[in-house]
Formats: sequence, structure tokens, C-alpha cells
Amino acid sequence: MQFRILGPLEVVGSDGPVALGGTKQRATLGFLLLQANRVVATSQLLNALWGVDDAPTTGRKILQNAVYSLRGILAGGRAAGGESATLLTRPPGYMMRVDPEQVDMYLFHKWVRQGREKQAEGAVEQAAALLRDALALWRGPVLADLVEVGIDWPELGALQSLRLDAMEDYFDAELACGRHSTVLAELETISQAEPLRERSCAQLMLALYRCGRQADALNAYSRVRSALVEELGLEPGRELQRFQRAILTQDPALSQTRTGAGDVLREMAGEPAREPELVAASAPGAREQARPRRPAAPAPQAPRVTAPAPGNGRAAAVRQPDVDRRRVSVVAVRTWMAPSLSTGVREDRDDLMDGVTLVVGEQIERFGGTVMASMGSVSLALFGLHEPAEDDARQAVLAGLAIRDALDVCDETGAGHARFSVHVSVSMGQVLLRRRGQTATPTVVGGVLDESQSLLQGVPAGEVRVNDAIRRATENTIVYHQADPPSAGWRAIGAWSETPDGRPGGQDRGYELDVLHGLVKRTRHRSVPHLITVLGGPGTGKSRMLGDFGHLIASQPEPTLFLAGRAPTAPHEDPLLAQAQTLAAYCGVRPADDVVAARAALAAKVRALFADGPAASRHLAGLTPLIETVAGARAGAGAAEDVLDAWCGFFQEAARRVPLVLCVDDLHRADDAVLRAVEELAESARSGSLVVIAAASPDLLLRRPTWAGGKSHATTVTLDPPTRITAEQLVEFLLSAARSERPKSPADTGV
Repeated sequence: MQFRILGPLEVVGSDGPVALGGTKQRATLGFLLLQANRVVATSQLLNALWGVDDAPTTGRKILQNAVYSLRGILAGGRAAGGESATLLTRPPGYMMRVDPEQVDMYLFHKWVRQGREKQAEGAVEQAAALLRDALALWRGPVLADLVEVGIDWPELGALQSLRLDAMEDYFDAELACGRHSTVLAELETISQAEPLRERSCAQLMLALYRCGRQADALNAYSRVRSALVEELGLEPGRELQRFQRAILTQDPALSQTRTGAGDVLREMAGEPAREPELVAASAPGAREQARPRRPAAPAPQAPRVTAPAPGNGRAAAVRQPDVDRRRVSVVAVRTWMAPSLSTGVREDRDDLMDGVTLVVGEQIERFGGTVMASMGSVSLALFGLHEPAEDDARQAVLAGLAIRDALDVCDETGAGHARFSVHVSVSMGQVLLRRRGQTATPTVVGGVLDESQSLLQGVPAGEVRVNDAIRRATENTIVYHQADPPSAGWRAIGAWSETPDGRPGGQDRGYELDVLHGLVKRTRHRSVPHLITVLGGPGTGKSRMLGDFGHLIASQPEPTLFLAGRAPTAPHEDPLLAQAQTLAAYCGVRPADDVVAARAALAAKVRALFADGPAASRHLAGLTPLIETVAGARAGAGAAEDVLDAWCGFFQEAARRVPLVLCVDDLHRADDAVLRAVEELAESARSGSLVVIAAASPDLLLRRPTWAGGKSHATTVTLDPPTRITAEQLVEFLLSAARSERPKSPADTGV
């Protein structure tokens, strides 16, 4: 296996790229590779994954599950016959044991060290080749895919600094080889990107001078000097000033094309330049000895990645910009109330609106957001305005759900005419912040604000809708259903929460979760498959409870694989959507993966489960259409019955290797073939720790009155609708909230 972290995180095995799973699992691997062959404390890993002291109470269990999955990936590499790393448990944490030759970061350190050794010896051609190869290992910023989702470790910035140092060594070697025109474009690019690096500026000035562009060389010096003076209040260093004077006086040392910027500076200072190493044509291996060569510098050690010192680079700029562009999450709330809810007195209606605004503001602030404006029945709030955090999107959705729960009322008329309604949208995107002072509230401009209002207009009463950016950022922690039509966004169902005693929170489903958990433990103990049907109408919290149960399973010390999918909710969706989602989750395939990688991941899992050649070929042929649809390709032709048979056989065999909970939500929407497959999946399994959870509305029993009837290992859990407040109760609460926040008038106090 080869491990690549100089760019997006990649693990490449003998069969190509290896699927690595979710963000936390990838981040665990990336951090361990940064500290390869060293013990990393568990506390250090938790801080890296969630921030200092911000790890959830289930953080250790999530980390343990990630380590467990990574060990399976690494073991697969060894089983394929290639060398692989080993993830070891070493108190007080874990250690990734890996050959440095398998990690691109350590190859980069090695080749840079060798290039500098050759440079110190005067072998500039070899030095340039080694440094060029080292820099070619970079495919972008370090762990670019993790940085994109908010990872910001100090080690990443330190590695970027090491890359810039190596680039300057490479430029010096190329200049010493006389290739000033070759590196000129790269030097101009790095000087624009890093205007405070004086060494790069000196190299650019030398290359421009040798290309006959003396005026441009002096302009480059002026730009760097202006940046240093304006941002740090510093003049350029003596060496850069010496370069400027040398150009003004046309110092002959600048024209010696077999020297780099460092050699020119030494010669101007009266020191002999390093002599390039030459090889005599008549005697291979014999060195030309024109004059004694300076002794080689000691070989530098591979640098340990540490955080850069405060004050280096652009981060140390003295002035704060007046304009800032950043990604924020926007929560928009609109309420409506019937005139009959108030007494008809305008003051009462105003108090009701004031109470709504107070409730909205309280929930927004509770989850870390900032209310930007409240006008009439609409309020607008931002998350990530002051101190952007990794979980801003999740907190915004949780705030929207909390507002909905606080203001949602039951329709006591029974006629479908609600007397009070709340509508919430959550969007994410880039905005422009303009400040006129350090303490002033910024002006916010951005297309996402208009998008949030447009999305809000189509939100039905009592729902929270999010845009696709929010869904992608929070799909691992929030349960969603796609709206109909899809252009109307995604409907947030609920989220995982946890109380201090470790029990899942939410709509008081602790007892039902205990039942599910007990059945899973019983199945593990007896190795007898079980079918659980969860019945509940709209608003009973089926999807939210299943999400909570998935997190509860993940937090347990016994490893159990929880896979979830949902039946199609819109006509355009694939009838086998749930089967495709559960298969993709087992294989570690994501929608962003290409078809080739998805097929390779499926083939690896099938070969691991079925040693028999014909059985493996049969299951691979049946499952390939499912995995292709997840990867965005048009599925090949295949009978639904054959695909479902392959799906059932695959997971029945998988449950004999690892305890498995297979969950299908909204099953009442599935077609008859899918219903038969799900119902018979647990019953037809010979043995193994397999729990099949079918979540549906009571409509399922209307379609199939005999569902799960007569089966020896089947249980039904029925969810009752939660208790909701009436409109009159809400009015009383809102008026009390508004008037308690207002100073009493003399009339109120009787004065």
C-alpha cells in the first residue's frame, strides 16, 4: 500500500485506490500518518478530530470504531500480498507502524535532504533533480479533502512552510544550473502568493536581471519592501538590500550564470562561491580539482512537523481587513397566526409577535448563532459570523429544529386549517462581511441570503427545509428526506442528541430504544436473525429515532455495523434506493466516488465474503447495478429479483462475519418485490447476528395485512404521536414571555 497525504488523502493498494469511509475515519488515518511510527495519545486524537475539549461524550467510541474499520482496511492490504501498515494499540493511544517509503510525506523529506546534501557538495544538477522529484509528490495542499471540511491542524501549516523552503532550494539549484528563464514563471507566482518571503524575492530579482529585465527586478524589490513596511513595519533584510544595490551598480557577480542567489550573496560578501561539481570526460568518476571545495554541510535530519512560530508570514499582519469573505449558515424563520388567536387588540397581537421573536432569538443564541434581523413575522440569523467552527452547519439545523418544536402547535380544529404555523429554512454559502469598526456589527452581503428567502417561501407549515450544501455538511448527524419536488430542498427530520446520563434525547423514545437495543444484544448472543418492524404515522419521529439508534449502536463497546437506507420518496428515484444505499455504506462507497473505484470496492468485499468462484461471480453480477447507481452511473440492465436475491445473500453472509443491523426507512413506499425481500431477509438467513429493522407508517399493514405474521423471530414496535401544545397554550406562553422581558410601566405597577 502507498499512503498519500501531500494533497487529498489517498491509500492506493494493488487494485487501485482504497475506500476509506467517512470524515472522522479519514481524519484519524491522516493524523496518525502525520505522526507515523510514534505513539499518539487518545486525548490528542480526540482534540484533532473535534477541537480541544470539544469532543462529544461518545467521541472515544467513535474513535474506536474508526480504528476498528481502519484495521480492516490495512488487513485487506496485507491479504492482497502487498506490504501494508499496521495500526497498533500502544498506551496511552495508538501508533501507525509503516515503512516511511510507503508515505509520500517521508519520501518528500528524504529527497529534500538528499538534494540539500548534493547542493552543499556543489552537485547542483543532481540537487535540482532530487528537489524537483520531491516537489512533484505534492498534488495540492496537505490533506486537502480534510481541510475542505474544516480540519485545521498546526501540522498542516508547518508542512506547507517546509514545501516553500524546498521550493526555494530548488530555485537556487536551477539558477546555479543557468536555467533562470525556466523557473522565472514559477518564481513570479510564488512571489505574488508569498510577498513576505525575502529569499524568493532575491531569486526572482536574480532571474529577472539575468533575463535582461533590470527594471522589473527593481520593481520586485519595491513590491516586497512596500509589503513589509505596510504589514509589519519592517525594512527588508540586509541580504535583499544588498541585492538591490548590486542590480543598481550592475555587480559582475550577478552575471555568473553558474551560481545561485546564495552563491551571489556570498561572493558579494567576499566569500568564495561553491564550485559546481564537474566530471572529466576521459575518466568517469574523476572530479575536476580547480580549487579546494568547501566541506559539505552536515546532513539535515528529516524535520518533525511542528506548528509554525506565531508572527511568521501573512498571519502576522498588523492590520485587520475591513472586508472578509467566509462561509456561513443562514437560518430564516417565518411565522403566521390567525387573527382569532389574539383578542383583536393591536397591542396583544404585537406582544404575540414580540414573544415569537424572543423565542426564536433564545434558540438561535442557545446553539451559538447570531440574530441579524427580525422584521414582522420573519427573523434571520447567521452561524459562523464571529468565530467559524466545524459544526456551524449542524448547530444551525439543530436551532431550526428547536424553533420548530417550540412553536409547533396541534390543529385542534381537525379541519386542516392551522391557526398558527412556523416555517424554517437553513442554507449555507459564501457571504461578504464589511466592518466599519472592530466592535460594529458587520454588513452582510451574499447570494445565499436571497437563496434562504427563496427556500423559505416554499417551506410547508411545521417543517425545516435545508439546501443541498447544508445536507452534505450534516448528513452524518441529521436525518433528511428529499422534498418533492427535489428543487424544494431537503426536509430535516431530526438529529442525534445525548443527555448527561448517556441516553439518547429527542422525543422521549428512551423506552423504544431500550427495546431495540435489547433485541440487538439478544441476536448477538444467540446468533439468530431477527426482524423488527417500527410502525408510526407522520410526526411520530420514526426517522429521528432510527438515527438516534444508529448513534447508540456506534457508541457501544461491542463492534456492530449499522447500515441504513430509505425507500424512494419521489417517483424519479430508484426503486432499489435502500438496497443501493446499504450496499454502498458497507463497501465504503460515496456518491462522489467514480464508477471504477465503486466497482473495485464492491469486488473486494465480494471476494472477502465468497471464496467460491461461481458464488462470488453471481453476487458480483447481481450487485454491480446497485453500486453503479450510487456512483452516479446509469445502472446496467438486470432483473430486480436477481438484484434483490444477490443483496439478500450478500448481507446474510456478511452477518456471519460481523454483527449487522440493517435498517430500511419508509418501507411502506417500497414496491412489492422489495417488501418481500426485506421481510424474508432475516427469516431465510441460516445463522448470524443479523437484525433487520423495517420502519414504516401503518399503511404497510394495509398493503400487507400478514406482514411478519407467523415468523418465529419478529417483533413490532409502535410509536404513538408526541404530545403537542394547543394554540391557546402557545398564546399564553408567548404573551407571558414578551411581557416579562418588558420593564413595567407606572400603569402596571399602580403608581
